[in-house]
Amino acid sequence: MIIYLIGDATSPIGEGEKLLPHISNDVFAWGAGYVLALSKKWKMPEIIYRSTKELILGEVQFVNVEKDITVCNMIAQHGIGINKITKLPPIRYDALRECLKKVNELAVKIDATIHAPRFGAGLSGGDWSIIEQIIKEEISVDVYIYDLK
Repeated sequence: MIIYLIGDATSPIGEGEKLLPHISNDVFAWGAGYVLALSKKWKMPEIIYRSTKELILGEVQFVNVEKDITVCNMIAQHGIGINKITKLPPIRYDALRECLKKVNELAVKIDATIHAPRFGAGLSGGDWSIIEQIIKEEISVDVYIYDLK
């Protein structure tokens, strides 16, 4: 089930384990959008992202940042910006689906809920209705989507 809230996804509500997935690109560009809020609160997700030798679409970096909070760097964006030739946005829905399968697997294993902004619908250029459908198909735990005020 997807629950929509007004609030900050870096301050997830509720008790228990929480996963905070977001979309990262495959070209080591970290510095715009939601990742700025992540880096302001926790340094490790960016450090892990930047220290990786190769970023492969469909992979997820799980970074524990607090006792009950794990940030999930989902590599589901190819490059940055709209492709000048193809006019396609950088999000890769097939990679996002693979990432969400991995996020769901961990969520089920540790009995976690998922907390996130509308990942993929901002700088990644994705269509939220498509992303929402992928979430519904791949995630079997409660998902809290946060919109800022």
